[in-house]
Amino acid sequence: MADNAIYIGEAEDVSKRLKGHASKDFWNAVTVFVSKDENLTKGHIRYLEGKLIEMAIDIGSAKVMNVVASGAKLPESDAAEMDIFLQRCLQLLPVLGVSEFNKLSEDHSSDEELLYCKIKGLTATGKRTANGFVVFAGSQAVLQHRNAAKILGTKRDRLIDKGLLELKEDSLVFTKDIEFGSPSTAGGVVCGGSTNGLTSWKDASGRELKEIEKNLT
Repeated sequence: MADNAIYIGEAEDVSKRLKGHASKDFWNAVTVFVSKDENLTKGHIRYLEGKLIEMAIDIGSAKVMNVVASGAKLPESDAAEMDIFLQRCLQLLPVLGVSEFNKLSEDHSSDEELLYCKIKGLTATGKRTANGFVVFAGSQAVLQHRNAAKILGTKRDRLIDKGLLELKEDSLVFTKDIEFGSPSTAGGVVCGGSTNGLTSWKDASGRELKEIEKNLT
């Protein structure tokens, strides 16, 4: 059973909606998507809300606190546009530290594409994905982030608060597979500071990700 919770909702006034949820104790972070042109109708938003609720329930990495999936029926052309909008949201969520919508394979044992990031005797294991880079459960990360790494430090703190990074002896350990927007972000979380993911992630023979991807082009 999922040990973390998620609530998916829509609002015309976000600050007012958040104040209304302030008494609920299952959440400690919020992610908001808006339309820059304010051209989303109530129907569009409820369509997206319903899709996200269905995805979260299907993936099952978090307990969905919504009572029902509201959803909304749209004309085919509108639904197609909203599906594109949804895909863009899903690409950004891992970058923002939201991993509850990542449907990832659980079988990594025989995967020939595994990559490793090693630092101070610690090892993290991961793989390139269509949306960025996934770090697998059981991977290790350094205990402390560098003082200059404020953004990465905040990201690591959020992962710790959500129970996705746990303190175990002399390192932090990933409790679940987590997808990041890029190999560099994934490597930065592991190393506690800015790093070039194309060189810090290597395969079992020591080839850097940069070399591997160069040979694929």
